[in-house]
Amino acid sequence: MIGWETVAVRDVADVFDGPHATPAKTEEGPWYLSISSLSNGRFDFAQSAHLSDADLPRWTRRVAPRPGDTLFSYETRLGEAAYWGHDVPAALGRRMGLLRPKPGKVEPRYLAYAYLGPQFQDVIREKTLHGATVNRIPVGEMPSWPLLLPPIDDQRAILGVLDAIDGLIENNRRRVQLLEEIARAIYREWFVKFRYPGHEAASLVASPLGPIPAGWSAGRLGDLADEIRESAKPGDFTRSVPYVPIDEIDARSLTLHRSRPGEDAASSLRVFREGDVLFGAMRAYFHKVCLAPFEGVTRSTCFVLRPRADWGVLPLLYLDDDETVAYASNHSSGSTIPYAKWDGVLSERKVAIPPVSLAKAFSKIAQPMLLHSRSLSRQSGELAATRDLVLPKLVTGQTNVSALNLDGLLEEAVA
Repeated sequence: MIGWETVAVRDVADVFDGPHATPAKTEEGPWYLSISSLSNGRFDFAQSAHLSDADLPRWTRRVAPRPGDTLFSYETRLGEAAYWGHDVPAALGRRMGLLRPKPGKVEPRYLAYAYLGPQFQDVIREKTLHGATVNRIPVGEMPSWPLLLPPIDDQRAILGVLDAIDGLIENNRRRVQLLEEIARAIYREWFVKFRYPGHEAASLVASPLGPIPAGWSAGRLGDLADEIRESAKPGDFTRSVPYVPIDEIDARSLTLHRSRPGEDAASSLRVFREGDVLFGAMRAYFHKVCLAPFEGVTRSTCFVLRPRADWGVLPLLYLDDDETVAYASNHSSGSTIPYAKWDGVLSERKVAIPPVSLAKAFSKIAQPMLLHSRSLSRQSGELAATRDLVLPKLVTGQTNVSALNLDGLLEEAVA
């Protein structure tokens, strides 16, 4: 650890906290970055909101995120942080702060890794103020906190290792996103615009939904899938399977990327099987719809919907359709926390139902894409585990970066 030293945070970065209130949210506009935006050291834009252009100056009066900053949570989700590398308008949310590196003192991206490393995480735990409702860290005191740093050249070498792993994870994320968009595009062409193979020879006939191809029928979502209400109590079974609460499901992602240990499952549990569709019923407008890749348990905040025989993965795409999610949201009940309802409501949504043969043809194309997305997601999980294994050793000097067999690590992770 030649050249490593412990410095005060103020020696290498300036510390800022964000506004202490919340602006009105909008459907589009500058990003509003809350603690929900932080996900395992990364930014999850699917969990981020927007504010208006008119409100942006007010909410960035104290500070505005800019490329190179490290954003962190100082209440509730303590220890969470992520590097901000986006040159786009954005504002910090409540309970959010940022570190702005001083030029020449620390590599900006390395600062984020150092924040997430065990030495600084220990400092955060030591300095945490425990309140009756939430825990927090005193941001005003952070400039004096100790931070272990290697020489700049070592920082860059360590970044080379971590960037190689993160680059593979990001590449997989983009491939998953592309595969899902292709599946959605085919779905829209065939089942929304009725431009499926052989449509030229089919005439349109009148139906309660309007003109639909001959051989199709006007039906309901409940004709394609059934809600499964198999409850479970915490025990040997729930401890043996993954637990997927609604907050582990990414918005607008057909692929389930994360789960929790079954030991975390506590109440209002529902069992799901591989191939079921998990549909976020609580605040349905967050658009959380995914295909279950394994057997597990979720909570009653999600519908467990099982596609009927012969329909393959087509019900997943019907349920993921923006109009379906909007229907579920518009017909939800509850003013504070709105919940969608399946029986008599979402199950009754009118849809054009194709011949089974066309559903099977679609599944023959789409299912391999979704399975490949699942495989890429699993590979990314292994890569992330590898990164999380080497990160604490690299940023504390326990592992000499020059002696690290990166190729061997990556080969083992993606095998």
